[in-house]
Amino acid sequence: MTTIPSFTASPLTIQLLATATGALLLTAVLLLWRRSITGAAGLLGVQGLALAALSWAAATEGEPHLYALAALLALIKGFVIPALVLRTARRLDAATEGSPVVNPATGMLLAAALTTVAFLVGTPVATATARSTGAAVPVGLAVVLIGFLVLATRREALGQIIAFVVVDNGIGATAVLAAGGLPAVIEVGVLFDVLLVVLVLLILTRRIRRGLAFTDVSRLNELRD
Repeated sequence: MTTIPSFTASPLTIQLLATATGALLLTAVLLLWRRSITGAAGLLGVQGLALAALSWAAATEGEPHLYALAALLALIKGFVIPALVLRTARRLDAATEGSPVVNPATGMLLAAALTTVAFLVGTPVATATARSTGAAVPVGLAVVLIGFLVLATRREALGQIIAFVVVDNGIGATAVLAAGGLPAVIEVGVLFDVLLVVLVLLILTRRIRRGLAFTDVSRLNELRD
């Protein structure tokens, strides 16, 4: 019989873990509902800081490299990437996104369904891991699934860039919660790769706007050679 491992972390660490995972999931859901690009950039920053706090909490279980990763996450995903998205939105005068593919009520129902699926799939993993942080693995999976939902329901390029970062945040959170993350060199490399991808996508978005006068990716299907 599989037994649920007991939490060995300090009460402060457990509280930090609970707060960080709650913020990760809440911001993912709010990003699905939020139509303001500027507001979404702010929520993305909060989610980045929550991921940094999660890494800090996981570092207390014998993974000292996660302290440095937490600092980098706070800087890059908590401030740099949201600031770049916000700056681009203001330059393009794209403060508010148009109507998404699904309405907010339907989006919330889909998010609830995906969260349920994540907990059904992630609970066996949570009970199998020896880490105290493993109990929150389903939250990381839920953020990944909701991120894909945001990606599928957004029409504007900036909204899809935000969704891409949400998916990456969920993947990172799941790795940290389940196994204490990847080796330090890989973690840092992936983080800077994400930053580079976001920069390239933002530049591409500006060029699309300059050349076509819109950034609605659904309208790109209408283009022909």
